[in-house]
This record gives sequence, structure tokens and C-alpha cells, in this order.
Amino acid sequence: MTTPAEAVHRPDLTPVEPTDAIDPARFEIPHPHPFLARVTITEAHLSRVIPHVWNIEYVRWIDRVAEMHSEAVGYPHETLMDQNQIWFVARHEIDYEAEVWMDDELICATWVRDFKRIRSWRETVIIRPADETVVCRAATLWVFVDLTTRKPTRIPEEMIRAFRPLNT
Repeated sequence: MTTPAEAVHRPDLTPVEPTDAIDPARFEIPHPHPFLARVTITEAHLSRVIPHVWNIEYVRWIDRVAEMHSEAVGYPHETLMDQNQIWFVARHEIDYEAEVWMDDELICATWVRDFKRIRSWRETVIIRPADETVVCRAATLWVFVDLTTRKPTRIPEEMIRAFRPLNT
């Protein structure tokens, strides 16, 4: 059951197949198999000051598409929590390249750039297919944490293989 707070903070993204959405090579997406999800802009995404998407929404999409990718490769949030392990964000680097407006449809593409012992860099590109515009590029440093000790822990090899990082 979703609480009201989760409903507000969980963006409505829908997974899509690459052939149904975009040509990754056209948007400088180097990973051969990025995870893709679609979002349609609603009034809830808009800033209270200017009627375009406000910055916090991009962060929500970046986090949610990473979570969806993890689910798709066999590591849903619930499984990680049962194992007392979870990914924490250590850093977001976001370049906002174009404004997004009401009713725009976007595709969020994400992939894992690399894994090290306890951390991973993930890339995300958000595209507006209607005019073939990249509206946002982001890199997120994730750290794998043991929830019992609250300290970083080694990423399992099988998890690394499941995510098919761009660089190993």
C-alpha cells in the first residue's frame, strides 16, 4: 500500500522498450542496452513560480528510473531491504539543458557506467522525443551500504553482472 507521502514522491514512470521510444545512439547514449522509462508532464510536475518542470522533479525521475532499472535486473527495493543492504546516493551531477512544459512526453534513459568495490556511477539522460531534445544529463554516484552497520559494503559480483555496466 502506498502512503500519501510516497504517492507524492514516487514519479509515474512507465518502462518502455528502446525500439518503442528512441534510438540511443542518436542521443549519445554509449550503453548498448540502457533502461528506458516514459513520463508525461502534468501540473504536479510544474514549478509554483514558472509553468515549467521544477528541478526537484528531475531528481525524482533520476532516482526512480534507477530504482526501476534495479527492479528490472532482479534487485527490487524489497529484496535489498530483506538483505539489510541498500544503495545510497553520495552525489548527483545534473546538467539542465532545456525547459520542459505541461503535456511534454519524456524518455528517461539510464545505465550503470561502472562499479568499484563499494560504489557505482550511473548515467541518466532525459529526452523529449517530439523535438529530439536532450533536456537533462545526470551522473549519480551510488554507494552500497549495509543497513546494520550503516557502512559501505562490497557489491556482490552477481549484482555487478546483472547491471551490465558500461565499464568493468
